[in-house]
Amino acid sequence: MALARAKINLALEVRGRRKDGYHEVVTVLQSIGLADVLTFAPAEGGLFLEVSGEPVPKENNLVLRAAESLRQATGYQGGAFIRLQKNIPVAAGLGGGSADAAATLLALNRLWGLGCPEEFLERLGAEIGVDIPFCLRGGTALGRGRGDELTSLPSLPALGVLLVKPLYGLATATVYQEFDLHLHPPCFPAEEMTHWLYKGQWQLAVKSGGNVLEEVVFRRYPELRRLKEELLATGALCAGLSGTGPTLFALFPSWEEALDKASAFTVQGWRVWVTTTVRRGVRLFWGENDAATSAG
Repeated sequence: MALARAKINLALEVRGRRKDGYHEVVTVLQSIGLADVLTFAPAEGGLFLEVSGEPVPKENNLVLRAAESLRQATGYQGGAFIRLQKNIPVAAGLGGGSADAAATLLALNRLWGLGCPEEFLERLGAEIGVDIPFCLRGGTALGRGRGDELTSLPSLPALGVLLVKPLYGLATATVYQEFDLHLHPPCFPAEEMTHWLYKGQWQLAVKSGGNVLEEVVFRRYPELRRLKEELLATGALCAGLSGTGPTLFALFPSWEEALDKASAFTVQGWRVWVTTTVRRGVRLFWGENDAATSAG
Protein backbone atom coordinates (compact mmCIF):
# COMPACT_ATOMS: atom_id res chain seq x y z
CA MET A 1 0.00 0.00 0.00
CA ALA A 2 0.93 3.63 -0.39
CA LEU A 3 -0.13 6.51 1.80
CA ALA A 4 -0.94 9.61 -0.28
CA ARG A 5 -1.08 12.63 2.00
CA ALA A 6 -3.10 15.78 1.44
CA LYS A 7 -1.59 19.27 1.46
CA ILE A 8 -2.62 22.72 2.63
CA ASN A 9 -1.39 26.09 1.39
CA LEU A 10 -0.15 28.00 4.42
CA ALA A 11 0.45 31.01 2.18
CA LEU A 12 -0.41 31.75 -1.44
CA GLU A 13 0.50 34.69 -3.66
CA VAL A 14 -0.64 35.03 -7.28
CA ARG A 15 1.55 37.23 -9.47
CA GLY A 16 -0.20 37.20 -12.81
CA ARG A 17 -0.85 34.90 -15.73
CA ARG A 18 1.96 33.08 -17.52
CA LYS A 19 2.33 32.57 -21.27
CA ASP A 20 1.54 28.87 -20.82
CA GLY A 21 -1.88 29.73 -19.38
CA TYR A 22 -1.01 28.94 -15.77
CA HIS A 23 -0.61 31.58 -13.07
CA GLU A 24 2.70 32.62 -11.55
CA VAL A 25 2.46 31.80 -7.85
CA VAL A 26 4.54 31.83 -4.71
CA THR A 27 3.17 29.46 -2.09
CA VAL A 28 4.15 27.72 1.14
CA LEU A 29 2.92 24.14 1.03
CA GLN A 30 2.51 21.79 3.98
CA SER A 31 1.82 18.05 4.11
CA ILE A 32 -0.86 16.85 6.51
CA GLY A 33 -1.81 13.46 7.87
CA LEU A 34 -5.15 13.09 6.07
CA ALA A 35 -4.39 10.53 3.37
CA ASP A 36 -5.73 8.26 0.68
CA VAL A 37 -4.56 4.64 0.68
CA LEU A 38 -3.58 2.88 -2.53
CA THR A 39 -2.58 -0.72 -3.16
CA PHE A 40 -0.83 -1.98 -6.28
CA ALA A 41 -0.42 -5.39 -7.89
CA PRO A 42 0.96 -6.54 -11.25
CA ALA A 43 -1.62 -7.12 -14.00
CA GLU A 44 -1.64 -8.30 -17.57
CA GLY A 45 -3.38 -6.41 -20.30
CA GLY A 46 -3.37 -2.86 -19.05
CA LEU A 47 -4.14 -0.57 -16.14
CA PHE A 48 -7.14 -1.11 -13.89
CA LEU A 49 -8.46 1.12 -11.11
CA GLU A 50 -10.96 0.31 -8.37
CA VAL A 51 -12.13 3.14 -6.10
CA SER A 52 -13.96 3.13 -2.76
CA GLY A 53 -14.79 5.92 -0.32
CA GLU A 54 -15.14 9.50 -1.57
CA PRO A 55 -16.64 9.72 -5.08
CA VAL A 56 -13.99 10.28 -7.76
CA PRO A 57 -14.56 11.41 -11.36
CA LYS A 58 -13.74 8.53 -13.71
CA GLU A 59 -12.76 10.75 -16.64
CA ASN A 60 -9.24 12.17 -16.71
CA ASN A 61 -8.37 10.34 -13.49
CA LEU A 62 -4.91 11.38 -12.28
CA VAL A 63 -4.02 7.89 -11.02
CA LEU A 64 -4.46 6.34 -14.44
CA ARG A 65 -2.83 9.32 -16.16
CA ALA A 66 0.22 9.00 -13.91
CA ALA A 67 0.47 5.25 -14.49
CA GLU A 68 0.15 5.60 -18.26
CA SER A 69 2.65 8.47 -18.37
CA LEU A 70 5.19 6.36 -16.49
CA ARG A 71 4.66 3.45 -18.88
CA GLN A 72 5.10 5.63 -21.94
CA ALA A 73 8.13 7.49 -20.57
CA THR A 74 9.96 4.25 -19.73
CA GLY A 75 8.64 1.91 -22.40
CA TYR A 76 7.37 -0.55 -19.78
CA GLN A 77 4.99 -3.10 -21.32
CA GLY A 78 3.26 -4.51 -18.23
CA GLY A 79 0.25 -3.29 -16.33
CA ALA A 80 -1.11 -2.89 -12.82
CA PHE A 81 -4.25 -3.30 -10.78
CA ILE A 82 -4.71 -0.32 -8.45
CA ARG A 83 -7.11 0.01 -5.54
CA LEU A 84 -7.78 3.48 -4.17
CA GLN A 85 -9.41 4.07 -0.79
CA LYS A 86 -10.39 7.73 -1.22
CA ASN A 87 -10.42 9.65 2.08
CA ILE A 88 -9.40 13.13 0.87
CA PRO A 89 -12.42 15.03 -0.48
CA VAL A 90 -12.42 15.98 -4.16
CA ALA A 91 -12.34 19.61 -5.41
CA ALA A 92 -11.47 20.75 -1.90
CA GLY A 93 -8.13 22.55 -2.30
CA LEU A 94 -6.29 19.71 -0.55
CA GLY A 95 -4.43 18.20 -3.51
CA GLY A 96 -5.94 14.74 -3.16
CA GLY A 97 -5.74 13.83 -6.83
CA SER A 98 -2.15 15.03 -7.02
CA ALA A 99 -1.25 13.00 -3.94
CA ASP A 100 -2.75 9.89 -5.52
CA ALA A 101 -0.82 10.48 -8.74
CA ALA A 102 2.41 10.96 -6.78
CA ALA A 103 1.83 7.71 -4.89
CA THR A 104 1.17 5.94 -8.17
CA LEU A 105 4.44 7.14 -9.70
CA LEU A 106 6.48 6.09 -6.67
CA ALA A 107 4.79 2.72 -6.16
CA LEU A 108 4.79 1.65 -9.81
CA ASN A 109 8.39 2.75 -10.21
CA ARG A 110 9.22 0.19 -7.55
CA LEU A 111 6.66 -2.48 -8.47
CA TRP A 112 7.79 -2.48 -12.09
CA GLY A 113 11.48 -2.34 -11.15
CA LEU A 114 12.12 0.77 -13.26
CA GLY A 115 14.71 2.44 -11.02
CA CYS A 116 13.72 5.98 -12.05
CA PRO A 117 15.26 8.68 -9.81
CA GLU A 118 12.89 10.92 -7.85
CA GLU A 119 13.95 13.94 -9.92
CA PHE A 120 12.67 12.16 -13.03
CA LEU A 121 9.38 11.35 -11.31
CA GLU A 122 8.98 14.98 -10.23
CA ARG A 123 9.48 16.21 -13.79
CA LEU A 124 7.04 13.63 -15.12
CA GLY A 125 4.53 14.49 -12.40
CA ALA A 126 4.74 18.22 -13.15
CA GLU A 127 3.49 17.51 -16.67
CA ILE A 128 0.33 15.97 -15.18
CA GLY A 129 -0.42 18.34 -12.27
CA VAL A 130 1.41 21.22 -10.62
CA ASP A 131 1.00 19.86 -7.07
CA ILE A 132 2.41 16.40 -7.86
CA PRO A 133 6.10 17.29 -7.35
CA PHE A 134 5.32 18.61 -3.87
CA CYS A 135 3.23 15.55 -3.02
CA LEU A 136 6.20 13.37 -3.98
CA ARG A 137 8.48 15.35 -1.67
CA GLY A 138 6.18 16.51 1.14
CA GLY A 139 6.97 18.32 4.37
CA THR A 140 7.14 22.11 4.26
CA ALA A 141 8.22 23.73 1.00
CA LEU A 142 8.20 26.95 -0.97
CA GLY A 143 6.69 26.61 -4.43
CA ARG A 144 7.37 29.07 -7.24
CA GLY A 145 6.52 29.26 -10.93
CA ARG A 146 3.35 27.23 -11.34
CA GLY A 147 3.95 26.02 -7.79
CA ASP A 148 6.11 23.11 -8.92
CA GLU A 149 9.53 24.77 -8.55
CA LEU A 150 10.24 23.64 -5.02
CA THR A 151 12.60 24.64 -2.23
CA SER A 152 12.38 22.66 1.01
CA LEU A 153 11.85 24.84 4.09
CA PRO A 154 12.53 24.27 7.80
CA SER A 155 9.85 21.93 9.09
CA LEU A 156 6.99 22.94 11.32
CA PRO A 157 6.51 20.97 14.54
CA ALA A 158 3.65 18.46 14.66
CA LEU A 159 0.71 20.86 14.91
CA GLY A 160 -2.97 19.98 15.14
CA VAL A 161 -4.91 20.69 11.95
CA LEU A 162 -8.68 21.21 11.88
CA LEU A 163 -10.15 21.02 8.37
CA VAL A 164 -13.67 22.31 7.72
CA LYS A 165 -15.38 22.04 4.34
CA PRO A 166 -18.85 22.83 3.01
CA LEU A 167 -20.75 20.16 1.12
CA TYR A 168 -19.88 21.72 -2.24
CA GLY A 169 -16.56 21.77 -4.09
CA LEU A 170 -14.82 24.45 -6.15
CA ALA A 171 -13.07 24.17 -9.51
CA THR A 172 -9.56 25.63 -9.55
CA ALA A 173 -9.99 27.14 -13.02
CA THR A 174 -13.17 28.95 -12.01
CA VAL A 175 -11.54 30.59 -8.99
CA TYR A 176 -8.56 31.80 -11.01
CA GLN A 177 -10.84 33.14 -13.75
CA GLU A 178 -12.69 35.19 -11.15
CA PHE A 179 -9.39 36.37 -9.67
CA ASP A 180 -8.29 37.69 -13.08
CA LEU A 181 -11.36 39.93 -13.33
CA HIS A 182 -10.28 42.19 -10.45
CA LEU A 183 -7.28 44.29 -9.47
CA HIS A 184 -5.55 43.17 -6.28
CA PRO A 185 -3.17 45.12 -4.01
CA PRO A 186 0.36 43.71 -3.62
CA CYS A 187 0.48 41.03 -0.93
CA PHE A 188 3.46 38.86 0.00
CA PRO A 189 2.47 36.38 2.75
CA ALA A 190 4.60 33.55 1.34
CA GLU A 191 7.75 35.67 1.41
CA GLU A 192 7.09 36.77 4.99
CA MET A 193 6.33 33.23 6.13
CA THR A 194 9.50 31.94 4.49
CA HIS A 195 11.54 34.65 6.24
CA TRP A 196 10.30 33.59 9.68
CA LEU A 197 10.72 29.87 8.98
CA TYR A 198 14.38 30.42 8.11
CA LYS A 199 14.73 32.45 11.34
CA GLY A 200 13.38 29.48 13.30
CA GLN A 201 10.32 31.45 14.42
CA TRP A 202 7.55 29.08 13.37
CA GLN A 203 4.95 30.80 15.59
CA LEU A 204 5.46 34.07 13.74
CA ALA A 205 5.62 32.19 10.45
CA VAL A 206 2.17 30.62 10.70
CA LYS A 207 0.62 33.91 11.81
CA SER A 208 2.08 35.71 8.78
CA GLY A 209 0.47 33.45 6.17
CA GLY A 210 -2.43 34.31 3.94
CA ASN A 211 -4.12 33.40 0.68
CA VAL A 212 -4.81 36.09 -1.93
CA LEU A 213 -7.60 33.95 -3.41
CA GLU A 214 -9.65 34.26 -0.23
CA GLU A 215 -11.29 37.52 -1.31
CA VAL A 216 -12.45 35.92 -4.56
CA VAL A 217 -13.91 32.89 -2.81
CA PHE A 218 -15.33 34.83 0.15
CA ARG A 219 -17.04 37.31 -2.18
CA ARG A 220 -19.01 34.48 -3.77
CA TYR A 221 -19.41 32.43 -0.58
CA PRO A 222 -19.68 34.79 2.41
CA GLU A 223 -20.38 31.86 4.72
CA LEU A 224 -16.73 30.86 4.28
CA ARG A 225 -15.57 34.27 5.51
CA ARG A 226 -17.70 33.80 8.60
CA LEU A 227 -16.29 30.29 9.02
CA LYS A 228 -12.74 31.64 9.02
CA GLU A 229 -13.70 34.19 11.67
CA GLU A 230 -15.23 31.43 13.80
CA LEU A 231 -12.11 29.29 13.47
CA LEU A 232 -9.91 32.17 14.60
CA ALA A 233 -12.27 32.84 17.50
CA THR A 234 -11.57 29.36 18.88
CA GLY A 235 -8.00 30.42 19.62
CA ALA A 236 -6.37 28.85 16.57
CA LEU A 237 -2.80 29.85 15.79
CA CYS A 238 -4.01 30.77 12.29
CA ALA A 239 -6.79 29.92 9.85
CA GLY A 240 -7.17 30.22 6.12
CA LEU A 241 -8.34 28.89 2.80
CA SER A 242 -6.30 26.03 1.32
CA GLY A 243 -5.53 26.53 -2.35
CA THR A 244 -8.66 27.51 -4.25
CA GLY A 245 -10.83 26.07 -1.48
CA PRO A 246 -13.46 25.64 -0.36
CA THR A 247 -11.76 23.85 2.58
CA LEU A 248 -10.53 26.05 5.42
CA PHE A 249 -7.86 24.93 7.87
CA ALA A 250 -6.96 26.05 11.37
CA LEU A 251 -3.70 25.20 13.14
CA PHE A 252 -3.48 24.41 16.86
CA PRO A 253 -0.53 23.56 19.12
CA SER A 254 -1.62 19.91 19.29
CA TRP A 255 -3.94 17.31 17.76
CA GLU A 256 -5.87 17.17 21.03
CA GLU A 257 -6.66 20.90 20.89
CA ALA A 258 -7.80 20.65 17.29
CA LEU A 259 -10.05 17.72 18.22
CA ASP A 260 -11.49 19.66 21.13
CA LYS A 261 -12.63 22.46 18.78
CA ALA A 262 -13.95 20.19 16.04
CA SER A 263 -17.35 19.36 17.53
CA ALA A 264 -18.55 22.97 17.33
CA PHE A 265 -18.25 22.86 13.55
CA THR A 266 -19.61 19.35 13.10
CA VAL A 267 -22.96 20.36 14.60
CA GLN A 268 -23.20 23.25 12.11
CA GLY A 269 -23.36 20.84 9.19
CA TRP A 270 -19.81 21.27 7.87
CA ARG A 271 -17.60 18.31 6.96
CA VAL A 272 -14.79 18.14 9.51
CA TRP A 273 -11.45 16.33 9.78
CA VAL A 274 -8.79 16.48 12.50
CA THR A 275 -5.20 15.64 11.63
CA THR A 276 -1.65 16.94 12.07
CA THR A 277 1.15 18.46 10.02
CA VAL A 278 3.68 15.86 8.86
CA ARG A 279 7.22 15.97 7.50
CA ARG A 280 6.89 13.53 4.60
CA GLY A 281 4.77 13.26 1.48
CA VAL A 282 3.94 9.88 -0.03
CA ARG A 283 5.12 6.92 2.07
CA LEU A 284 5.73 3.45 0.71
CA PHE A 285 6.29 0.32 2.77
CA TRP A 286 7.24 -2.79 0.85
CA GLY A 287 5.61 -5.96 2.09
CA GLU A 288 6.69 -9.50 1.32
CA ASN A 289 3.53 -10.33 -0.59
CA ASP A 290 2.23 -6.96 -1.77
CA ALA A 291 3.54 -3.95 -3.59
CA ALA A 292 3.77 -1.33 -0.93
CA THR A 293 2.45 -0.61 2.52
CA SER A 294 2.15 2.69 4.24
CA ALA A 295 2.25 4.06 7.74
CA GLY A 296 1.79 7.45 9.31
